[in-house]
Amino acid sequence: MNESRAALRYAKATLNLAVEQKATDAIDRDMRSIVQTISDSNELKEMLASPILEGSSKKEVLLTLFKNFNEITKEVFSLLVSKKRIDLLYEVASKYIALNDDLKGENVALVTTAVPLTPSLEKKILSQIGKITKNKITLENQIDESIIGGFILRIGDLQYNASISNKLNSLKREFTNSI
Repeated sequence: MNESRAALRYAKATLNLAVEQKATDAIDRDMRSIVQTISDSNELKEMLASPILEGSSKKEVLLTLFKNFNEITKEVFSLLVSKKRIDLLYEVASKYIALNDDLKGENVALVTTAVPLTPSLEKKILSQIGKITKNKITLENQIDESIIGGFILRIGDLQYNASISNKLNSLKREFTNSI
């Protein structure tokens, strides 16, 4: 099974339980903390991905690290360990955040550019995105000099790639295919 699809299923199940128990905000805080902690710690990433360590040891570390978390989040740890999918924790947490934001009518638009966006350009982008979606949009700017210029816009599962590197790659494919 595709890792992303599996993570999405776990995230949906977690969100459904959180909605049922009216704990979506608490779980959202937990999931954001998990994403941040795993992003900041290579050791934690390696530990979760390690096939050598037993699941019970991984669960023990997570419960110690995140001891003040909601019981639903702790149950997610247990479920992922029992299904031998604890390596998906980061992805499950990320997908939960996106699903919860969508449920609240909020979305994050990720704009990748070669240089930082100016405040006036951010405003223009937000107004254009506002015409497309009725949800409240938060803009995040990611810098990637390899795109050379232009931008890549991602909102949820939708992506629009207007980068120069993408256009150059398209031209290269066209030339290669026509030879």
